[in-house]
Amino acid sequence: MRSETPDIVRVLRIAGWMWLGYLLALVLIDALMVERLSPEMLTQYYLGNAATAAVFLGLSHWAWLQRKLGRAYVPLMVVFIAVVPVLAGRLFMPPLPPGPMSNIEGIALRMQPILFIALVITAWAYPWPYVVAFALGIALLEIGFVLVFPPQQPSAAHAVIFIAVVRTVSFLVVGYFISRLMRQLQAQQDALAQANARLAHYASTLENLTISRERNRMSRELHDTVVHTLSGLAVQLETTRAYLDVDPETARGLLDRALSATRTGLQETRRALKALRATPLEDLGLVLALRRLAESAAERGKLDLDLSLPEQELLLSPDVEQCIYRIGQEAVENVVHHANARRLTLHLEVDDEEIALEVRDDGIGFSRGARPASGHFGLEGMQERAQLAGGMLTIHSQPGQGASVQLAIRGR
Repeated sequence: MRSETPDIVRVLRIAGWMWLGYLLALVLIDALMVERLSPEMLTQYYLGNAATAAVFLGLSHWAWLQRKLGRAYVPLMVVFIAVVPVLAGRLFMPPLPPGPMSNIEGIALRMQPILFIALVITAWAYPWPYVVAFALGIALLEIGFVLVFPPQQPSAAHAVIFIAVVRTVSFLVVGYFISRLMRQLQAQQDALAQANARLAHYASTLENLTISRERNRMSRELHDTVVHTLSGLAVQLETTRAYLDVDPETARGLLDRALSATRTGLQETRRALKALRATPLEDLGLVLALRRLAESAAERGKLDLDLSLPEQELLLSPDVEQCIYRIGQEAVENVVHHANARRLTLHLEVDDEEIALEVRDDGIGFSRGARPASGHFGLEGMQERAQLAGGMLTIHSQPGQGASVQLAIRGR
């Protein structure tokens, strides 16, 4: 069965109310088209059918029966709504009002909407073979009653058989499309659930990867600030201690340089911690964040700055903005700490088709075939960021000829 019990039970309850509503509509139609409705007609036909519908509605609200029967509950309810009205109409042939369909063929046609309700429930809850079994079962039941209890007029029997055949074909066609649509809907829901699971896994993986990259960046920042400062300071203090008794003046000069290095290292550490804590994209936007990034790097590295940015703030997705800023930040920091350059170039160009970022320097460069032993350049991390944002990262460098990092993202 396709649906869970609460869903199908809700459908069965709606079917019960529709059954009662249909009977009320029949009463109104016959009352309008028949001059006189006798109490006997109402008691034997309408009230009898209404009682059957009320029993069905009551069973749909009987929670104990649902728990007791389990999986057999829904099939039994479908049999009830499909078979009981047919049996009642054939075994207890009440007098019908002298209106439309007041004969044995009329009974078959009057039951058509009720059987359609049962058909829809079957096709909604079960695969196509169950629909075939339902349609053929109803047809065989009606034809069997005509053969076992033939009406007085042979033409009436022929009419009932003809109605049963036409109804069966209609049930098969309608039931096929309903069942096919429900199976496709179920397949789409399953595919959507799998896609959501994969998306959740991807989001978790991406989050962990982002955290890992930020940890690596934090490690590089602290290594380039705290570790370098402390290691240099330790060497200078060791030298100062060696000169302290031999040459106090030299020791005093070394001590002054150690203090200067300490202050510089403290400033760099504060800057690194502020960069790790701050959210420049959220506070400033991409353009201003890149401008402040480049100007701060040029000031720290004593670099000439060639900066070209759009005049207005850009409307980009957060993922693209984060990719551009982080790659620009990594490339700029590499220039400051490792390139030994005199000039820093940062250009960001945006048009209708592409977003292009370039960070270039005139420093010592490097060979792409031989990665730096220190591992500070973070080229792999920049490549991964570009791929996640749907962009392409190109890095050009030769020893002694500087380096260029170019990011291109199609579309906006």
